[in-house]
Amino acid sequence: MSTPLAAFLRARRDALTPRAAGIDPGPGPRRVPGLRREELADLAGISVDYCTRLEQGRDRHPSPEILDALARALRLDPATRRHLHHLAGHLSPAPAPAAELPAGLGELLKVWRDVPAVVQTSTLDVLAATPSATALAPFYRPGVNLLRVAFLTPGVNTLYADAPTLVARAVATLRAQADHTPDDPRVRALRDELLAKSSGFGAMWRRYEVNPPPVGELTLTHPLVGPLTLTYQRFAVPAHPGTLLVTHSARPGTTSERSLRRLVADATDARS
Repeated sequence: MSTPLAAFLRARRDALTPRAAGIDPGPGPRRVPGLRREELADLAGISVDYCTRLEQGRDRHPSPEILDALARALRLDPATRRHLHHLAGHLSPAPAPAAELPAGLGELLKVWRDVPAVVQTSTLDVLAATPSATALAPFYRPGVNLLRVAFLTPGVNTLYADAPTLVARAVATLRAQADHTPDDPRVRALRDELLAKSSGFGAMWRRYEVNPPPVGELTLTHPLVGPLTLTYQRFAVPAHPGTLLVTHSARPGTTSERSLRRLVADATDARS
């Protein structure tokens, strides 16, 4: 019977090419998309039989030393390495995602009303947004789930030049939360709904990516001010686990900064 650990190992092995792993792929075509099982076993210093047992779910609790060896072989970053240890039962479960807006963040957003900022949960539910954030994207408003918007709202992703990357990062956020709190009914319900309704979500879900970068760039075409290239930053809120603060900004002196400033001014005037 497959387990989250087994599925994770298979997915990450399939995603790692021989050249990325530092080995010669050899001549001719290969029958697997990534590493062969024996190649992973050799890189990790374990037997092929034991690697098979792990990938088939017959050993669910390998030692931390084995996990570290697999993490090195699979070229996992530190956050994904911690996730691997969690799947094997060596880390405490993560807290469930927030359900309500922390009072302190609500006050902060009142001060930051001219900054496109969003408070969301690790399941991508919007808890609060500044007026300028809602002007930037109308789905930045309390009660909206950004993954449902991305996968179930026709045409919304055409606004973004790099939509596949942005959506993959959102799925990775949910994947991390789902694997860390598998019994949370809200997480299960969202995952199951999207798996049932969107083949695109299912394909991204099966990649087992769990560590979206905290800083990135997005390019969109806004219906009022035209093209915008923005930097977004995601901040975890230590005092409120499961809560994320996301801000958007434009590089100083650019056309995007001038356009964003005009958009923010219009949003402020509309609420005056």
